[in-house]
Amino acid sequence: MKKQDIFSVFQTLRAQTPHPKTELEYTNVYTLLVAVTLSAQATDVSVNKATRALFAKIDNPKAMVKLGEEGLKKYIKTIGLYNAKAKNMIAMSHMLLEKFNGQVPRLREELETLPGVGRKTANVVLNCAYGEPTMAVDTHVFRVANRIGLAKAATPLETELQLLKNIPQEFMQHAHHWLILHGRYTCVARKPKCPICPIREWCEYKAKTI
Repeated sequence: MKKQDIFSVFQTLRAQTPHPKTELEYTNVYTLLVAVTLSAQATDVSVNKATRALFAKIDNPKAMVKLGEEGLKKYIKTIGLYNAKAKNMIAMSHMLLEKFNGQVPRLREELETLPGVGRKTANVVLNCAYGEPTMAVDTHVFRVANRIGLAKAATPLETELQLLKNIPQEFMQHAHHWLILHGRYTCVARKPKCPICPIREWCEYKAKTI
């Protein structure tokens, strides 16, 4: 996709949603980290349903450790892979207390040392909590970016690096949110809604229907 077309795509997406934000519900940086970690292979809707009651009582790593693995499972048992996630969540909370004084670190390298936290989760936390212009590549971002021509990559990491290079800096703060929303509600996986797509004139998807 040409530079001017990329600019037009994000200019249009920004006009539609000037102030996008994550659809995950959270109360502070720690609960954001918990919510994003729980959202792996699960929908934001399912995570929000499970964490509303949890976050009403637990909003820091010390409280999470006190709750314990079995106690946590009672709150998140409706979320996929909840056994493994509960184990990681308690281990993560222990590490935050022991290595980071109970605070969520602001460096990607440090975030990725936490159990259950990968590059995508770290990027979401850095972006949403600390305002860093990161690119968190989930299934929606990967699909949309490669489908419409923003990237031509085989892996999430390659896609992330290409998007960081190709997207104009003025859009980077919210770029991954715009791509997620576009993929979640318009450029869906099975039957993309091309006829109502606001960026269809710049899209390079060969199977699109207008």
